Amino acid sequence: MGLGILYDSTLCIGCRECEKACAARWKLPYNDNIAAEEQISAHKLTAIQTRGEHFTRRLCMHCNEPACASVCPVSALHKTALGPVVYDETRCIGCRYCMLACPFQVPTYEWGSRTPRVRKCDGCYDRRKAGQPTACVEACPTGASSCGDRNALIDEARRRLAEKPDQYYHRIYGIEEAGGTSVLYLSAVPFEQLAMKVGLPKEPLPQLTWRALSLVPDVVSTGSVLLGGIWWITHRREKVAAAERREKEGKQ
Repeated sequence: MGLGILYDSTLCIGCRECEKACAARWKLPYNDNIAAEEQISAHKLTAIQTRGEHFTRRLCMHCNEPACASVCPVSALHKTALGPVVYDETRCIGCRYCMLACPFQVPTYEWGSRTPRVRKCDGCYDRRKAGQPTACVEACPTGASSCGDRNALIDEARRRLAEKPDQYYHRIYGIEEAGGTSVLYLSAVPFEQLAMKVGLPKEPLPQLTWRALSLVPDVVSTGSVLLGGIWWITHRREKVAAAERREKEGKQ
């Protein structure tokens, strides 16, 4: 199943060291103003969000079967065997279909750049290949974020739920959402209270996409026939009108 990240909201103190480490890894600016932004953007690829007394973290979920990659017409995004979903800017044509397809609204765009790119967390793919933890996990002082084999992280999350049932909302977010994700969450409260997407289908979204696209040839054929009929009727009327005009002119 590959590698993943487990984020335990009950251990997060909102220090934003993960944000700072992510910015350093990507060579992005980071200051108090950016720290105060609680949304991911083209210059902030992970973000701590405050939800009352609780914290949560936004980053790419690295879906097991990513919708962003499935809709990309040039394969600029792809799921690696290691787990992270990575982006190749040299292939990207800027269609931004990935932004529309992502159920977690993760990919962002450099709207202010003359040579804009899609931006998203890549799960520190280069570090993971080298056997290192992600920059955000390495920087976390409380263990709120940890990384490793996805199946092992699921086992760890279940162990925490079993050992401290009163401390957690009894569910692991990311096991089934949109077919499963490489980023998993634990929380003390229902996930909707952390403004996380709930009610997502358990089936991978690309399967739903291809099921719909499989009907496209029939739709296109039907549409072509209808459009052809409309064209014939329109032009037939024009020909009849022209013939009537010629007939009237001949009588005059």
